[in-house]
Amino acid sequence: MILKRVFAVGLFATVPLAQAQSRVTLYGIVDAGIQYYNNAAAGGAVVGMPALTGEMPSRWGLRGEEDLGGGYKAGFVLENGFAPATGMLNYGGRLFGRQANLSVSGGFGTVTLGRQMNMTMYALSSADNIGPSIHSMASVDTYIPNARSDNAIGYLGSFRGFKLGATYSFGRDAAGPAGPSSTNCGGQTPGDPVACRQYTLLAGYDNARFGVAAAYDVMHGGNGAAAPLSNPGYTDTHVVVDGYLKLGSAKIGAGWVRRNIAALENAQSDLWFLGASYVVTPAFSVDAQGLRYILHSHSDSTMVIGRLNYLLSKRTTVYTSIAYVINSRLGNAPVAAGGTVQTGKNQLGVMAGIQQRF
Repeated sequence: MILKRVFAVGLFATVPLAQAQSRVTLYGIVDAGIQYYNNAAAGGAVVGMPALTGEMPSRWGLRGEEDLGGGYKAGFVLENGFAPATGMLNYGGRLFGRQANLSVSGGFGTVTLGRQMNMTMYALSSADNIGPSIHSMASVDTYIPNARSDNAIGYLGSFRGFKLGATYSFGRDAAGPAGPSSTNCGGQTPGDPVACRQYTLLAGYDNARFGVAAAYDVMHGGNGAAAPLSNPGYTDTHVVVDGYLKLGSAKIGAGWVRRNIAALENAQSDLWFLGASYVVTPAFSVDAQGLRYILHSHSDSTMVIGRLNYLLSKRTTVYTSIAYVINSRLGNAPVAAGGTVQTGKNQLGVMAGIQQRF
């Protein structure tokens, strides 16, 4: 009788394990190299290892997923960003500054809670063929490669190619004060329902040949937050409209980003981009992009970017990137993300690096 009871208890304990399959994946990118650019703000040229990014920002993460049955899944993502040159944590010194969230998904789409990529990043992910590289649109708008939100609830769904998404953050950025992704705007302030809130919206369509997307992103400031959003009544708004087209081994992407910072004068800007990627062989590819940045009633900048990629293996890539920016008299867009430039000076930037994925 005792053996029967033990067997029954053991059988009962194994039933949930048989029904709910789960897995956890460790993944990451380590990307390092040497960069050069001239006409730095302090004068002269800069040669060294970049602090923010190479072709891609370095990161490692854990991703877990459990099948709940009935077409539903639960999951989590914990993703860390770091600088290979120093070993320092990026994203305001946070251990999981890139992502830290839980999600539930099914036929309805995915609902996510926690720090997550918001809809501005999703809207740009397919059309921007250069991405968050050392030479990219991050040079003129540092928010673009850091479009993430703390304390957020998000939704993303796809229905026969149509995409709909939204995020709402109760306090968009709890880290600070240093760094392009750290604004010390944690929000969730008693008695203040506006401070540091953020919402983003997405609508788009994708198929095997082309895709289009549009996003709307509004960030509110908070008392004591980093300038210029140092007041809950101040806002920073991004509108994104873009698309891409696939033609054999080539992909063409183009788009427009309108930014308006309500706290400042002369703070409306337009960023236009047009780029293409071409796979020459399975191991060799070429990327190119042109950017036109206009800060209304103040200045403008034009940047051209070229990049070569060669796969040494499935996980290891060597690359070179070159870019040149032309600034107007008051323009100060640097050629490199995290770099500097003398106002009104043109600038040349070059980088050679190696990247390994795991």
